[in-house]
Amino acid sequence: MTTFFRFVQVFALGTWVGAVIYLSFVVAPAAFGVIASRDQAGALVGLALGRLHILGCIAGAAYLLAAAGQARSLGAILKPAALAVILMLALTIFSQWGVTSRMAQLRMRMGSVDSTPRENPLRQEFDRLHRLSVRIEGTVLLAGLVALVLTVRNPAWAAASS
Repeated sequence: MTTFFRFVQVFALGTWVGAVIYLSFVVAPAAFGVIASRDQAGALVGLALGRLHILGCIAGAAYLLAAAGQARSLGAILKPAALAVILMLALTIFSQWGVTSRMAQLRMRMGSVDSTPRENPLRQEFDRLHRLSVRIEGTVLLAGLVALVLTVRNPAWAAASS
C-alpha cells in the first residue's frame, strides 16, 4: 500500500507542476504569439488557467490524502512537503477565486483590455492583478518543485525501494 500512496503523491504533484510549467512556458506564449487578438489570447489563457487551478486543487487533495494514508495519520500533513502542497493549494484557491475572477470582471467591464488606455483605473487594476497572478503562479511552481524534491527524496521511501 505504501507504493500506491507514494505513486499517488508523485503523480499528483508531478502532474500539477508539469501543468504549471506547460501553461506558463508553452500555452501562454504560444497563444499570444499565434492569436491575432490579444484579448482572445488572454481569454484562452484565462480559461486554461482556470482549468489548471481545478486540476491543482484535485492534485493537492490527492497528495494530502495519500500522505495521510501512507502515514496512517493526519499528522503527515504537517511534514515540510505536505506544508508546501498546502501553500500551493491556498495560493491556487486565492488566485482562482480572488484574483482571476476579479480579472474576468474587469475584462468584461472594459470590453477590451488591449484597447483600454493604461491610464484607465480599470486597466491599472487589471494590470496589477495580472502581475499578482504571475507572482502567485511562480510561487506555486517553486513550492511544487520543493515539495516534489522533498517527496521523492524521502529516506523511508528510498530504503523501502532498494
